[in-house]
Amino acid sequence: MLDRLSNAPELPPEIARRRTFAIISHPDAGKTTLTEKFLLFGGAIQMAGQVRAKGEARRTRSDFMAMEKDRGISVSASAMSFDYRNFRYNLVDTPGHSDFSEDTYRTLTAVDAAIMVIDGAKGVESQTRKLFEVCRLRDLPILTFCNKMDRESRDTFDIVDEIQENLAIDVTPASWPIGRGREFVGCYDMLHDRLELMDRSDRNRVAESIKIAGLDDPKLAEHVPANLLEQLREELEMARELLPPFDRQAFLDGTLTPIWFGSAINSFGVKELMDGIGEFGPEPQVQSAQPRQISPDEKKVSGFVFKVQANMDPKHRDRVAFVRLASGHFERGMKLTHVRSKKPMAISNPVLFLAADRELAEEAWAGDIIGIPNHGQLRIGDTLTEGEALRVTGIPSFAPELLQNCRAGDPMKAKHLDKALMQFAEEGAAKVFKPMLGSGFIVGVVGQLQFEVLASRIEMEYGLPVRFEPSQFTSARWVSGPKDKVDRFVQANKGHIAQDNDGDVVFLTRLQWDIDRIERDHPELTLTATKEMMV
Repeated sequence: MLDRLSNAPELPPEIARRRTFAIISHPDAGKTTLTEKFLLFGGAIQMAGQVRAKGEARRTRSDFMAMEKDRGISVSASAMSFDYRNFRYNLVDTPGHSDFSEDTYRTLTAVDAAIMVIDGAKGVESQTRKLFEVCRLRDLPILTFCNKMDRESRDTFDIVDEIQENLAIDVTPASWPIGRGREFVGCYDMLHDRLELMDRSDRNRVAESIKIAGLDDPKLAEHVPANLLEQLREELEMARELLPPFDRQAFLDGTLTPIWFGSAINSFGVKELMDGIGEFGPEPQVQSAQPRQISPDEKKVSGFVFKVQANMDPKHRDRVAFVRLASGHFERGMKLTHVRSKKPMAISNPVLFLAADRELAEEAWAGDIIGIPNHGQLRIGDTLTEGEALRVTGIPSFAPELLQNCRAGDPMKAKHLDKALMQFAEEGAAKVFKPMLGSGFIVGVVGQLQFEVLASRIEMEYGLPVRFEPSQFTSARWVSGPKDKVDRFVQANKGHIAQDNDGDVVFLTRLQWDIDRIERDHPELTLTATKEMMV
């Protein structure tokens, strides 16, 4: 594990002020609302949109696909860059729905920290647990935001205990709630000994902090009802005794999470959380790569593609590669080497994102996320450099959990379906397998909702109705081994063999028994459920 503090290089000021992070949560914990408030306080938008608001003026900025707007859920990671105080924030809003967890996993390879949002009434939910495990695999520092404290919520100590027990991470309170539900009036900022009060009259306005001289300051009684003040003093005394104090190194190592309490919809607690990211959050970190790691302070530019999004703008049939810059100072018009093809690429129209909106990026630094419009040259896992043959590692592709046959509603348009499915495969939205025998394609996804999203997008973006039908296969494994042995295996098992969009051999299975049989009868071959998207 990299030591994120003591061995950190002295970064150029522009890179040192970058904070690149993702927001993760269980669906409906309020992640998209929190994202909106970040943009509002960062001056990026004038009015925060609500997830289920009516009318175009109040649509959330991070949910830009038609299906996201209709359903009020996030199904695609989107990136947003904005300034706040002295910092440059690169925020990635990830899909909350578990059916899109692979997109989230890849996104977490491109950030230096994560904000975990939990619902004050529900605590740690299943999807939160899964996403947290992904963060743990990457030793990501995590900041926790306990949302919806203005609604009926659980006891504060219960919430903290649940996080510590379920996620096996130490929790330190950065703030402490005063009251809950209807009685919730605000928080005590434990890191700066300040009183923060909520303004229920204007959801987009934040009340001023009240400076006080600790818990014994008589000014507290002017703002907090007597019963709540007594409870606050008791709880804070217990919290300071039972819970660890904030330790930045433990936070950067991923073993301690500071927790803020608030209500995103009422803009409360968000400013303190944003200050916390700037004050304590990690600067751009070293990236794992072959044959060597990439340090953000290197002069030469390098970056990697962690996401590809097609047709972000329905008026233009475009593809945009989301690139996390790993090092250097990028300037528009630069020529970078596309390591996989060894060809130079002139980056003439790079963009910075505010969800679906973009602006031309004249420059960017290590830690930033830029979009590179392209016609299919860039894929997930690709590395771009100023010449050195570096390959960023650790961007995985997972075997799908559900497989279905995909057919065009109009057989005359089957060629168009080929093109659409290949686009979605390269985008990482689905796995697409071409069986060796028979016609058509088998599409693999993690969750059922992805089939609906794919059908909707293919019809909307290509004018092509499709139908998904049950497949005889239930799972897929990538096959590797000596070429002659793989070729012999393929010839003997044609009915189970397909190729993915990269042309790699895939074994389609009906039962676990199929996998066990191959592992027993062909010890020279390896069947894997993940494939690293590194080329």
